[in-house]
Amino acid sequence: MFAIMRTIRKPFRLLILPIFAMLLSACDPAALGGLSSAGGPKIDPSAPVPVALLIPRGGSAADNLLAKNLENAARLAIRDLGGVKIDLRVYGTAGQASTAATAATQAVSDGAKIILGPVYGEAANAAGLAVAASGVNVLSFSNNTTIAGGNVFVLGPTFDNTANRLVSYAKRAGKSKIVVLHADDIGGQLGRNAIQQAIAANGATLSGTVGYALSQEAVRASVPKVKAVMASSGANALFMTSNSSTALPLLADLLPSVGVTNSSSQYIGLTRWDIPAQTLALPGIQGGWFALPDPGASAAFASRYNAAYGERPHDIAGLAFDGIAAIGSLVKSGNKNALTGGALTQGAGFKGANGIFRLRANGTNERGLAVATIRNKQVVLLEAAPRAFGGAGF
Repeated sequence: MFAIMRTIRKPFRLLILPIFAMLLSACDPAALGGLSSAGGPKIDPSAPVPVALLIPRGGSAADNLLAKNLENAARLAIRDLGGVKIDLRVYGTAGQASTAATAATQAVSDGAKIILGPVYGEAANAAGLAVAASGVNVLSFSNNTTIAGGNVFVLGPTFDNTANRLVSYAKRAGKSKIVVLHADDIGGQLGRNAIQQAIAANGATLSGTVGYALSQEAVRASVPKVKAVMASSGANALFMTSNSSTALPLLADLLPSVGVTNSSSQYIGLTRWDIPAQTLALPGIQGGWFALPDPGASAAFASRYNAAYGERPHDIAGLAFDGIAAIGSLVKSGNKNALTGGALTQGAGFKGANGIFRLRANGTNERGLAVATIRNKQVVLLEAAPRAFGGAGF
């Protein structure tokens, strides 16, 4: 059913996978994260607001398809803005950092008051650095939190957000003694760190960690270690960072065979266990928990996109919709400082393609996520996504 562990050795670039997009100019403060700037250029809210959209047009066939979807979603969002006028200016980056930096510089020279995109972490970092002196903020489509801060925000769903939502739910459900099972690559380490931070923040207990190298042999060798740690610590939950294209299918087969099952040790997944759909058929993860965006909001966006363009949107197309929705909501206030860092991080957040979200002062984001399980190969919601900030998960 799955090419188990075959793709685990490939570098991950898309934000829907565990990523480790490299940082450019790593010694520059803008590349190191920290608090985002509260500043930004003033706008004339009574006139069309120039917004630059940086997409990977001009790259591979896959990049061009993604670019088309992102532009479509942005234009779909513009239709919802009522009296707010957006002057959308589209720039291709070919998925390259150097091209993204050039495009960002040109966009600001052309009068852009904010930049939406680009997709890949290294390109977003380069774009942010290129325009940092101008004070123009960058709402990137990356989920790489290591590039967040300064004038760069990440719109992509983050490990930190997902881990916090799931640990919060687990704590309330009485599954608070957690062992973390992770790959030893950078993506797995970032996932492990996010889970550990969520455990500390929610008052749960870290009962142990087990890592494995990127090979079938190493994954197999990790299984008895997991069993031993679970038994010695009295843990009642196992939080895994793997997905269906890496170690999850093998772990779902091996862990139950040594007695580590969902009935005794609640499985929790950092990634979407409903993508691809055949993942739902894995016997070992029946009853496991994972997080996903608000299903109602996601379905409504997909339906509207399909009606407008005759096809389903790319998995991350909604991020472009989100960016325009946030910009439009802020511009509608009539405030000349609507697109400063201080305005972008207002606590009420925004309504986007996949539910509510808000930008944080450190350049990362929070999204309203639902908690789901798998029963009889079907997704079943355990707790709905919040409709406003301040509810479950926040």
